[in-house]
Amino acid sequence: MMAFFRLIRIFSIILYYGIDQLVFRRFALSRLCFIRLNKDNRAKRLSKALIKLGPLFIKFGQILSTRRDLLAPDIAHELSKLQDNVAPYGFEIVLKQIEKGYRCPPQHIFSHIEKEPLGSASIAQVHGGQLLNGEPIVIKLLRPNIKKKVKRDINLLYLLAKCFMILQPHLKRLHPIAVVNEIKHTLDLELDLSNEAANGSQLRKNFQISTKLYVPKMHWDLVRNDIIVMERIYGIPIKHIEQMKAQNVNLEKLARFGTEIFLQQVFEDNFFHADMHPGNLFVNVSDPNHPVYEGVDFGICATLSPSDQKYIALNLVAFFQQDYMKIAQLHIDSGWVPHHTDAHKFAAHIRNVCEPIINRPLKEISFGRLMDGLIRTARSFKMEVQPQLLLLQKTIFNIEGLGRDLYPDLNLWDQAKPFLENWVKKQNHPIKKLEQLNRLLENQYKDNQPSHKTQPPHRPNHTLKKISILTIFIGGFSLYYTEFFNPWIGGIMVIQLIGLWLT
Repeated sequence: MMAFFRLIRIFSIILYYGIDQLVFRRFALSRLCFIRLNKDNRAKRLSKALIKLGPLFIKFGQILSTRRDLLAPDIAHELSKLQDNVAPYGFEIVLKQIEKGYRCPPQHIFSHIEKEPLGSASIAQVHGGQLLNGEPIVIKLLRPNIKKKVKRDINLLYLLAKCFMILQPHLKRLHPIAVVNEIKHTLDLELDLSNEAANGSQLRKNFQISTKLYVPKMHWDLVRNDIIVMERIYGIPIKHIEQMKAQNVNLEKLARFGTEIFLQQVFEDNFFHADMHPGNLFVNVSDPNHPVYEGVDFGICATLSPSDQKYIALNLVAFFQQDYMKIAQLHIDSGWVPHHTDAHKFAAHIRNVCEPIINRPLKEISFGRLMDGLIRTARSFKMEVQPQLLLLQKTIFNIEGLGRDLYPDLNLWDQAKPFLENWVKKQNHPIKKLEQLNRLLENQYKDNQPSHKTQPPHRPNHTLKKISILTIFIGGFSLYYTEFFNPWIGGIMVIQLIGLWLT
């Protein structure tokens, strides 16, 4: 029954803001009703409607803002400004949550908890405080009943996605169900605060020796599914640019660091913070000439499959080298466009979009407009949308906006080109190939492990495991042994060793 009333409310908001006219023009319903239509422009109407609809739809709008294949430029721009800020809930409820989570009064763990929250969003609320030893910390708590509300609205989103496919069948290639699946997966992770703590710890490990990004420490003894406690940071919010200018912060260096941090996360670590909007970034300016980013809110982090990671890198390198035929061929080989696509025509369209922005500084380009052009091209060639890259796309737009605000003269190409060319070379190095083969063999070994029903636990089959370990040994041997010894003798020694070890 609650779901029914929720659906009625969604329907009334859709009508009031004229969202049916935006999405289903042929089936617009508002002209049949006597509900007063909001008079704002279409982009603002959609943004306000999502805010009215609540937390999940705000998140949906934020993710949707990266889907330039779905949205007109003005709508995508307006949705990208959606902020996930809601009214805080009472401090008494906060204290009850803490007592329930730790099964003891709050004063047994914290010497002080600030009544006014540091932040209040749709998923969680954050309060400052101190541990009994006096250490300043931050306490993050899930909002009461948020899991039930998200589950209810996710089910309604699936319903709306199915309606979308029925009423607009020609847009099935946009995979609306897959998009909702991706949103559901993202929110499931965000609703488990212990997952956020794990993400934060991984990022902290990845940047342990970095002088460009600082990640606060998690207090794992105080981590629960609905509560986490972490070290408190005191940096300047990155959106306070005038304050940083007043302190003579080197904004050019800060912008460059941002690009380097992004490239390291996506390509070297393959683990990236996928919610890097200004509200989650602070700057330590104790040394104005060497500012350090401070990151928070690790609920949404992501990785790429090896194939997607390499595909993106190769496309970017081809773009930097202005090799548009290579970009076209990569799309065809990956199956993202039909195999019968005319590569020369596709390359010509890509050239028309990309050529005007190559080697220009941030102030003269827009990845939003670039994406619009590329997506119009992709639509013409029936390119399949890749929902698994949604979070990366969202992160790229955040990075672009951040760089433009900090230092508009930044030339991203000068930074990204040598990094990516070097990364691609490393992927093609023999040792790297052997590591990839080793991973493949290990996965094969896991897939072929017999169950205890067919083989007793005290007699495991180690042959595949031995082969995978030997892969690295043989590779290293083949690369270095021949420099000092006769290759033929070395080969005989390796064969003998393999025979002895596998028996």
